[in-house]
This record gives sequence, C-alpha cells and structure tokens, in this order.
Amino acid sequence: MYSNNNTHYGLQDLLAIMETMRGSDGCAWTKAQTFKSLTEHTLEEAYELVDAIEKNDMDELKGELADLLNQIVFYAQIAKEKQLFNFDDVINHLTDKLIRRHPDVFAQGNVQDVEALEKQWQEIKQQERLAKKKKTDQNKHSLLDDIAINLPALSMANKLQTRAASVGFDWENITDVMAKLESEVVELQEALAEENRAQILEELGDLMFSCVNLSRHLKADPEKVMRQANRKFKKRFQAMEQIVDAKKKSLKTISAAEFEILWQKQKHLK
Repeated sequence: MYSNNNTHYGLQDLLAIMETMRGSDGCAWTKAQTFKSLTEHTLEEAYELVDAIEKNDMDELKGELADLLNQIVFYAQIAKEKQLFNFDDVINHLTDKLIRRHPDVFAQGNVQDVEALEKQWQEIKQQERLAKKKKTDQNKHSLLDDIAINLPALSMANKLQTRAASVGFDWENITDVMAKLESEVVELQEALAEENRAQILEELGDLMFSCVNLSRHLKADPEKVMRQANRKFKKRFQAMEQIVDAKKKSLKTISAAEFEILWQKQKHLK
C-alpha cells in the first residue's frame, strides 16, 4: 500500500497510516500507547522543535514539525478509537478558535496596535474561560485557571504574571520591578545569614519569580532568555575544556584563579 519512493503523501495518507499502525496487524509499540504514555514524547518533540528554530536549521525544523504533527495525529487516532473525537474535530476546533480570537482580521475589530491586540486577546480568552466554567456548572472561577501545571516553571510564572497583569496587578515600570528585585536579593541575604534552609529556598524562589517579572517587562520570554544563557555557558565552558586539554592538563587540577583567567578570556571572545 505504501512505498519508500518519491511518492508525495498528503494528510489523508498520514491519517490512514496511523490507523493502520494502531490496527490489529499494526506496530505493537504504537498499539500500546495511551494519551498519558505519549506525553513525555510530545514534550521532547516540542523542545526539539524549538531547538531547531533557535539553531536556524530549516532542514531539521521540517523534520521536527513532522515529528510534532505525528504526535497530534497519534492523539487524534486514540481519541477516534475511544469515540471521543477525530482529527477533523481538532481541525474544526482550531479553525473556530482562530476566527473567534482574531476579530481584528475576521470581523470589524480594526485593531492594529500590538499591545492593544494582546489586551484584546487576553479579554477574549478570559471570556472563553468563563464560558467553559458555566458549561461545567462550576460557580467558582479564577483568572489563573487553565494554566497547565506541567509547564516549565519559568513559563508558568510568566503566564501567572501575565494573567494577573491583565487586570492591573502589576508594576508600572522597570524601575519598580528592579527595586522589587533588589529587595528580594536583600531578603535572600538575610535568610542566608540566619542559615534558615526553608526560608532560604523560599526567598530564592521569590528572587527567581522577580527575575521572570523583569523579563516580562522587558518583553522577553524567560524560557528563551534562560536557554540562551545555558548555550552561552556551555560554549564558554567547552572552550575552556579544549584549552586545558591542549595543555595536557585536567580540569580537576586547575586552580580557582586559573579558572577565572580562562573564564574571563572566553567572556571577551565573541
């Protein structure tokens, strides 16, 4: 039925292949998967996609998009088997949401300013959350509902702060944010002086939360900022390793002063 030549496959081919792989004569591993068992693979594929984008590797990006699409098709096929919904329902849901959330494009919203669009976006999403609560007969609702608990911590902090800021719970400017950040450093120093482990960790968390706040006010994604810092550290450390290896030495034999000299040298290199 399927070949490995230059046949140009389409969406219906992909859906049919997944159905076959989940069928009685399909792949044993594929048939054994569930919604929950796939989640770790989905997260991994999403991170690999982001990595390809940040490396600006378009060939890799195409492959990673395919891998992520495979996850979506996989979930839809499992849902179809359970008679919950199918892939067409997913497409319909997405299309309806895009139209509903973009009155600036599909209605007479005529909003062009980016900040105004962001405010409008948050208002529409809040209306959707309220409608969802009414549908499930839950009288109590929170602005912070529907934020996935499995998000990376920096992303979750950013979402929590963005939701709160949508109703005015926010610092007005960078100066206030920096002042808060500095006060958190002082509180952490005080906890360190008292050698109170629980308090130290709490104040450290507050400091990190404030760093996310600063990132948000700078209109920067904290996850992206942190990934960039990680890549920079990795590059510099590996460069130090190469220098030490070239001298036939071991990192374990390098003194703190030598490490500092090597590190400062890498900092001044582009």
